[in-house]
Amino acid sequence: MDAKTLPTARPEDADSIGEAETKGARRSRVSGIDRALQVIDYLYETGAPAGAYAIAKAIKAPLSTVYVIIDDLVEKNMLGRNADGSVWLGARLYHYGLAYARSLDFMSVATREMHDLCRQANETVQVCGRDGDNMLVVAMADGPSHFQVASRVGTRVPLNWTASGRLLVGHLPEEERIELFKRCARTSPTGRAEIDAHVLSDAAGKAFEERLSIQVAESDYAVACIASPVVDRDGQCVATISIVLPEQKVVSDGNRYGEQVRATAERIEKLMGWRNH
Repeated sequence: MDAKTLPTARPEDADSIGEAETKGARRSRVSGIDRALQVIDYLYETGAPAGAYAIAKAIKAPLSTVYVIIDDLVEKNMLGRNADGSVWLGARLYHYGLAYARSLDFMSVATREMHDLCRQANETVQVCGRDGDNMLVVAMADGPSHFQVASRVGTRVPLNWTASGRLLVGHLPEEERIELFKRCARTSPTGRAEIDAHVLSDAAGKAFEERLSIQVAESDYAVACIASPVVDRDGQCVATISIVLPEQKVVSDGNRYGEQVRATAERIEKLMGWRNH
């Protein structure tokens, strides 16, 4: 081929090459972000520290890649490394979560009412939400007594273990509730949590209608919970407010605690403008 037949480079060709390189780099970055999120999501979903091998196996990624991602996340304080080499969610994620919570009107209102109820009842109070097939503790105010509550902020337990868990799905159609409990109901550590999907569905619907749910020693020994739903303008339970207390207090004075927690849930709905549902 002589010089006359050689193809000449056009400016638009260079632009196309540059654009392709940019897209390739962007795809690479997104892939890296996706892998980092997979690592963080795995730790969040399992709720416990883990080593690089377990994480790599779970997210189906090369071990060498996971090592690099973990080192980078640890360096940026997104993860923290334990003495045994396992990693867990880092302080930077906690600060992000606090900033996000501050931006939500609902959490601001619910947290204020949670602390008011804690002072009124002199017991530990929690705000809980739904995370897929689990109940999630999203906020908590410790009571003044020495009674210790195992579930802290960030704790996730199966929906059938708790009073709040049943309320969070009580607004769903019956068929949907039954299918959900068939899928997610688990035996609790005490062995006292109901696992029959039809019984759970009936209990969830009734508790939601009565705006009150009570469980005693179903998830933890000697621990009881009295919860009421916070319902939005569409009639859906978006969260619960609950009092966690020793089971003997439910037997001796359960009605008083029930009235207090129901009144607090209604007050949150009023403050949010949801009481017209």
